[in-house]
Amino acid sequence: MLLSRVRCAALVGAGVVASAGTASAHHLMGGKTPSTFVDGILSGVGHPIIGPDHLAFVVALGIAVGVCRLSLLTPFLFLLAMACGVAAHVAAINIPLAELIVAVSVLAAGVLIALDWSIPSGAWAALFSFAGFFHGYAYGESIYGAEPTPLAAYLVGLVAVQTVLLVGIALASRAIWTASRIGPRLAGAAICGVGFTVLVGQIIPAP
Repeated sequence: MLLSRVRCAALVGAGVVASAGTASAHHLMGGKTPSTFVDGILSGVGHPIIGPDHLAFVVALGIAVGVCRLSLLTPFLFLLAMACGVAAHVAAINIPLAELIVAVSVLAAGVLIALDWSIPSGAWAALFSFAGFFHGYAYGESIYGAEPTPLAAYLVGLVAVQTVLLVGIALASRAIWTASRIGPRLAGAAICGVGFTVLVGQIIPAP
């Protein structure tokens, strides 16, 4: 049973790491601003999935909620902060180093899970709320300048897909990893790898 859980965690982590290598752009529409309701929905649903740093952070949040027995309201604090971040970007508020902070947040969440550090639930909530704003600000790049209809659709898709992922991962983590902490720690190590890779990419520009 323990071996199967470890294998499951390793597969999850491998999937997250693999996504870092295959998703080169955080934009489902190929860099084009969504112009219709359908475009907005598809872009909102796809953005957190094809962005390895965003996906890794959503996985980290789900695992933390499940393993650390955090309130299921915690993901919604993240989503609320994320929506505020999107709004800030759409309002053309300039926030420097947002992508760098996103990468650091992924690395930090991965470290906390990998080391199995026991921190108060309030500290987790603060971390995810703070990071949520910057993840949202980064999400806003792909919808900046869009008309109200695709913008609203984008937000619906963005919130919907992350809600499903967060709640699903949280419930699965509670069910699978209650007897052993090895699985979450392996997944946390994989998340660290994604965060470190993205961080290095932010610091050292590609040639």
